Amino acid sequence: MLPLMERELVGPYLTKEDFLDITAVAQSAPGIMAINVAILTGYRLKRTPGAFFAACGAALPSFIIILVIALFFQKFAQNPVVRRIFLGVRPAVVALIMVPVFNLAKTAGVTCKTVWVCVATALAVWLLKISPVYVVLLAVLCGVLLSHRERAQ
Repeated sequence: MLPLMERELVGPYLTKEDFLDITAVAQSAPGIMAINVAILTGYRLKRTPGAFFAACGAALPSFIIILVIALFFQKFAQNPVVRRIFLGVRPAVVALIMVPVFNLAKTAGVTCKTVWVCVATALAVWLLKISPVYVVLLAVLCGVLLSHRERAQ
């Protein structure tokens, strides 16, 4: 959903940098990222009513579709064709996740020289079981220190 939101919002309502900032805040907030992006964008454009209607617009279609699927899924869950369809959809889901990751990385200025920070962070959370909260706090601290260092120069 993030690539769709980016395509619809960047240009008419937000700059690419604004969208990147909103996405970063949305990732650090609890909840579903697409809804967080919608809430932050709606609030930025039309304050509280914008946030409310943006949240409804982002959540209700998915909620209704999942509800309808859940009503009928039990009848078809063991069907071999349905199982093969779900197995075939998996690679598409991975691609749908990776496209916005690469686009946002490019916008954020991640290069071959700086990608090690992303990889090290992912490995620290996954292998060392470091809480993402500590990773975010450390990133904030590093950002503040680097910002002060650049200003001092």
